[in-house]
Amino acid sequence: MHIDTFDRYQLRASLIHRLDPRVKVLVALFFIISNSLLPDGAWPAFAASWGVILLVGHLARLSPGYAFKRSFIAVPFALAAVTVIFTMPGSALWTWEWGDRTIVATGEGVIRFASIVVRSWLSVQMAILLTAVTRFPDLMHALRHLRLPHILISIISFMYRYLFVMADEAGRLLRARSARSARPLGGGGGGSLRWRASVAGGMVGQLLLRSFERSDRVYNAMLARGYQGRLLTMNPHAMTADDWLTGGVALLLIGLIQLAGHLLF
Repeated sequence: MHIDTFDRYQLRASLIHRLDPRVKVLVALFFIISNSLLPDGAWPAFAASWGVILLVGHLARLSPGYAFKRSFIAVPFALAAVTVIFTMPGSALWTWEWGDRTIVATGEGVIRFASIVVRSWLSVQMAILLTAVTRFPDLMHALRHLRLPHILISIISFMYRYLFVMADEAGRLLRARSARSARPLGGGGGGSLRWRASVAGGMVGQLLLRSFERSDRVYNAMLARGYQGRLLTMNPHAMTADDWLTGGVALLLIGLIQLAGHLLF
């Protein structure tokens, strides 16, 4: 099993890494909520929020482009809001005639769409930083301390745990196929497209069956080792003065950005 398949925790000796996970979760949550509440077109406020992300990344001793490069995964999902350009009332920027219909793009719609993309982009960056500076067991303990429903925490924990199981089983299937298959000299695969699809479908079915059987064995092994419904961690989860101070400063900064965004726009 390769631990780096899904785990994106970056081990560093920094102030952000040493913070109590409850502080990090709450600050990230309030940051995302603050971004969603900022007015459309509040570009200086959005820039200030990005500055907070860069500051957190610097304090965590991560490279400046760590969260930036990984955050573009959210852009295709944010593009689903492109229809707001043509449905939001406002001053017309350009017009298309399509049969008996007139499609109008408004300036207000463009601003709303751009704001949605920026909000999503900033929120994903903060979520990436949260997972980069917090171990998964600590994150689950933080959610438990913050009174998230126990059943939801268990579902998230097992989903994360069995992602590794499925990745491990998929790797074994691919290695077994490579060991039993001869690659043509030309480098291409043999068989028709329909045959390849049939083989791939059979592998997916085998993966699900083998993962289900192995998950049962893993769960029994966890019970034999004292599993009681929650992941254990070495973190004492005791709030210190640095936790209170850092959390308070972070929330104050988020509040100032929110205040400036509403007062200036």
